[in-house]
Amino acid sequence: MLISNKEKKVVDILRCYIDEADTGTLFFNNSFPEYNDEYVGKVLSDFVRQRLLLRLSRGIYLKAKKTKFGIVYPTTEEIARAIAERDNAEILPTGGTALNMLGLSEQVTMSPVFLTSGSARKIKCGNRTITFKRGVPKNFALKGQVTRLLVQAMKAIGERNYNNEWESAISVILSRYPEDKTMTDDLKVMPTWIRRIIIKILNSKHE
Repeated sequence: MLISNKEKKVVDILRCYIDEADTGTLFFNNSFPEYNDEYVGKVLSDFVRQRLLLRLSRGIYLKAKKTKFGIVYPTTEEIARAIAERDNAEILPTGGTALNMLGLSEQVTMSPVFLTSGSARKIKCGNRTITFKRGVPKNFALKGQVTRLLVQAMKAIGERNYNNEWESAISVILSRYPEDKTMTDDLKVMPTWIRRIIIKILNSKHE
């Protein structure tokens, strides 16, 4: 397309910024707030055609890292966190994603679900779908980062499925990643059955 000298200057600025960025960096239409989002989107689309970037989804672009084995794509968690940072929102992994991140499951889900303080939506990235569900403020009231994840993992396990094997694994996590400074406050906002289990495990460590 024909562009003016002013537009060419903007294109050159964006190209320079992308050239200097690390491989694996994600870009969005609003990654350059000094320029119009729609115009930036068109420029980034041109960069896709020029193979400077890959389009992961509508409005989401990747400066790909390439190895002899192929392109290294970001994880769904990395994409989700980049979106949350862009939207100035908090997110929490749930279900199998939370279990996997804590080492409680080896299964990696292709369709992770995150609670968000931002807008609910679904984002399709190739054969992966990232779902953001609007979470109530109480979900984000937990202060400990590992505790937040652990509560979501225990919800995924469910009270009926909880057993001694799960308790042993959770006990290891609490020992490995103690969050003593925030635990007292966090216990107050946990679901009752989870709070009861955490207190039991913590008390057993002091016996």
